[in-house]
Amino acid sequence: MQNLVILMIVLLLTACATPKPAPDAFNDAEQAIDAAVRAGAEEHSPVELRFAREKVLEAHKGMEHKQYDKAIYLIEQSEINSELAIEKSKAAIIRGRVSELARENEILREDFESTFGVEYE
Repeated sequence: MQNLVILMIVLLLTACATPKPAPDAFNDAEQAIDAAVRAGAEEHSPVELRFAREKVLEAHKGMEHKQYDKAIYLIEQSEINSELAIEKSKAAIIRGRVSELARENEILREDFESTFGVEYE
């Protein structure tokens, strides 16, 4: 009976043990960071990109110290920061394009007014 109790405790502790992150978890985080860089995050969302890179470095340290929960959490946070950097970069690029088109429209309006006068508005 005592052996059965010990076996149950060992099985329970094993079930509660934190698994290591998947082998490709770091690759996924690095690919997300690369995608953010390609999206223009270094220019448009450098803070989020820096956070993503820092989280990966911290996750590596967590792995070295066998803090797997921490490593998994940090990898996920890195991917989230990378996604945020991508979306902020896309938004910044679109805002820039909208501003450019607004300037072009203003030039066209001024040309139109100088050619035809204000009464054609």
